[in-house]
Amino acid sequence: MPCSRRAVLRAALLGGGALCLPARVLAAPAHTPGIDLRWLDGTAPTWDAGQSFGVPWPRGTLRQAGRLAARAEGGAPLPVQSWPLAYWPDGSIKWSGHALPAGRHAPEQVEIIAGRPANPAEAVSVEQQAEAVIVTVGPTRWRVPKTGSAVIASAEREGRVLLRDVALVARAQDAASGEEADTLSQQHFTSRIDSVTTEQTGPVRAVLKIDGVHAGAVRAWLPFSLRLYFTSGSEAVRIVHSVIWDGDAEHDFLSGLGVTAHVPMRGALHDRHVRLATEEGLFAEAVRPLTGLRRDPGEAFRQAQIDGRAVPDLATLPEKFAPLLESIPAWGDFRLFQGSSEGFVLTKRTGKGRAPIQSLEGHRARGLAYVGSPQGGAAIGMADFWKRHPVQLDIAEAASDQARLTAWLWAPDAPAMDMRSYRNVMGMTDYPAQNRGLDVTYEDYEPGWDAARGIARTNELWIWALPATPDTATLEGYAAHVARPPRLQVAPSQIRAAGVFGDWALPAATGPAAEAVERQNDLLLGHYQGEIERRHWYGFWNHGDVMHTYDADRHQWRYDIGGYAWDNSELSTDLWLWYSYLRTGRAELFRMAEAMTRHTGEVDVYHAGPWAGLGTRHGVQHWSDSSKQPRVSNAAYRRIYYYLTGDERVGDLMRALVHSDRALQTVDIGRKVADRAPESLPPGGIGAVTRPQGLPEGVIQLQFGTSWGSLVAAWFTEWERTGERHWRDRILAGMDSIAALPRQWWAGGANFDLTSGRFVSGGEQISVSHLNAVFGVVEIMAEVLPLIDAPRYRAAWIDYCAWYNAPAADWQRRFGEPPRGHNLRQAHSRLTAYAAHALGDAALARRAWSEFHAGELPDRLTARSVAGGQVEIAGLSTNSAAQWGLAAIQTLALLPAQVVENA
Repeated sequence: MPCSRRAVLRAALLGGGALCLPARVLAAPAHTPGIDLRWLDGTAPTWDAGQSFGVPWPRGTLRQAGRLAARAEGGAPLPVQSWPLAYWPDGSIKWSGHALPAGRHAPEQVEIIAGRPANPAEAVSVEQQAEAVIVTVGPTRWRVPKTGSAVIASAEREGRVLLRDVALVARAQDAASGEEADTLSQQHFTSRIDSVTTEQTGPVRAVLKIDGVHAGAVRAWLPFSLRLYFTSGSEAVRIVHSVIWDGDAEHDFLSGLGVTAHVPMRGALHDRHVRLATEEGLFAEAVRPLTGLRRDPGEAFRQAQIDGRAVPDLATLPEKFAPLLESIPAWGDFRLFQGSSEGFVLTKRTGKGRAPIQSLEGHRARGLAYVGSPQGGAAIGMADFWKRHPVQLDIAEAASDQARLTAWLWAPDAPAMDMRSYRNVMGMTDYPAQNRGLDVTYEDYEPGWDAARGIARTNELWIWALPATPDTATLEGYAAHVARPPRLQVAPSQIRAAGVFGDWALPAATGPAAEAVERQNDLLLGHYQGEIERRHWYGFWNHGDVMHTYDADRHQWRYDIGGYAWDNSELSTDLWLWYSYLRTGRAELFRMAEAMTRHTGEVDVYHAGPWAGLGTRHGVQHWSDSSKQPRVSNAAYRRIYYYLTGDERVGDLMRALVHSDRALQTVDIGRKVADRAPESLPPGGIGAVTRPQGLPEGVIQLQFGTSWGSLVAAWFTEWERTGERHWRDRILAGMDSIAALPRQWWAGGANFDLTSGRFVSGGEQISVSHLNAVFGVVEIMAEVLPLIDAPRYRAAWIDYCAWYNAPAADWQRRFGEPPRGHNLRQAHSRLTAYAAHALGDAALARRAWSEFHAGELPDRLTARSVAGGQVEIAGLSTNSAAQWGLAAIQTLALLPAQVVENA
């Protein structure tokens, strides 16, 4: 039953007692229930490279992840490898991670149950040697060196090397193009390994992490972090490839970035096969073709080549054909270039120095290439291939003893990557001028602070070592996996039952009012999905993000107008997508949210340099705005994906944020605020760092919602993942000190001591900001407050939630001044709903529902067609859409059905 308001306030005043919390958070079942998993796309794949996923558990349910088993439909045991991902405060497991083996004909249903895990028929094994790590998967031995340039030295099967010298490669030139320089100087770089860490050793999956740089003759740059995933039953290694761009934008123009492998070529030229996955079907040819010739070698020879088998004994060739065999040109090089999301071109040539000919054009290639023979070969595939353009697949020198197979993440055939600022200074050399620019274009510009140096990008690839040329069905299965990687996921109802991720509920047919809200949320989500495709929001740096604000005059998003262009997580778009997925389990929402998580956690955040740990406010380029803040690097935007998938790279990104508050010692977020801004930039010239004025060393000014709340998300996640109380105590220190401030949450922010984690001064004045509660702090507080006993802080937070949207007259009577800064009232309706739920206050609940319907976004939106085949929703901004969606989800979860339907 809900607590009364009087009981809550009395407990807060007495400094003790806990708030009344929903029973779902406090209860724990007496046994370990089974957890059902489902394929995200509805059906099992024809071929699966192996699955990894997270499973949530109610508090107190599970103590050891190793005591979990897996079974398919009908009760057949499945091999499984399990490990803990997160813990509840009582030490029980909150999230467990699991890996299942690869194979054809994956089970339609999977269940995780209590029991002894089955071992795979061929367990993955890891052997540590002095100079390399040897991973054995079935009959294949993979050798991973600890030093040198190759991230995989070789893959051998029965003593036969199938591929060797897998390495990362890069090219750079010193000017953008021939338009800007008479001559272009180019440098080549190859991976140099600094460290190899073994993270998992089987039996189902082994994981190696490799860190290094791209090294050339003169210098090393482009730090990389690479994970190799070896899975029982799979002839492929999954590669998660992350690279940091740390170049000089004025002089470093990346003209190629890729992963390359060398493939020994055995057999005659006509027995060497090339396969490239196009939009539909395979481009299948031989190095030396035997079809379509003037003289016919015979059906047996032609069909064998088409099938990828060895041709019959050459002695059986027709007498007139045999002497002509060596006169057929051998095509050694094949290239598939996807220059945009809308088209690819496939060419081939006999060799370097010879003209290429066009083989095929098409729309969207699936991103898989194979080269080999009946004696062995290799394939490489890249997820999101056409979405990450410009990309390229190269097969080179297939007519020689060793072919080269390369997946280019940035295609050499494309214009070089240009990371320079899109604009010049335009006289904005002091803060007043920059503020004037902000006032017209909404861009927070500052010379030198629009640099991309330190941002990153992650790509997912697979590389196969194969004993022979696979048949068409097998390669189609590989191509389908690459183009749309299958995923096993826990059903929304079981995620909800575990009591994780705060205040959300499954869609419920409570009546027409709730159903109308659900329809509008679906309309908005569908509109953004459609806009990604209609507006082609794709590309190496852009894939995963959406635009911020629409321009109805141009029937175009404001892609070229300062802070109105790319969204960069502004007002929690990531969370809107993830909570919408959690409620529905819809595949298209998962994939959209996954792409956004990959983008916003890498491209919009700095991973090296003076801004490491901070993200960039929305802008024309993802890095072009000078406001660098924790609200964008926010771990709250990554954690849902991490726990659903167990993705180690996203885990790294969140862990890197636990000390990101230190960056604010030299980056003063509020340096341009009118009453604080000096008349000129700080000494040091363009790009100089700034420091908050008038504060002692180790103390920074910190806003509660946009900054501290984002830091709490990182600390809370680290506490969950490790059980280390240091991070819990740091959160509690901040909570207790906010509660002790004269104005508590109404101060908006105060001076924060980095060592103690406490707010140590300030907080005397009311300073309400509409941004304080719209960057994930509402969602993270809903998770943290039930787990940390901080009654005075809880009371302060509920007071903020209850009074932010209070009627102006009531506010004036209580605080003695008119309300200022109380914008985004519709978004804040969910705070009112939170307070109503916590206090059991029916009147507050009714007010919350009224606020939700009287805000920035109307109740009944419509999408209409406009010129050029586009679609628009009048007055739409991503700010309003994301916050409306989150308010809809949370108010429906928190308010009684009778309030929703009878208000």
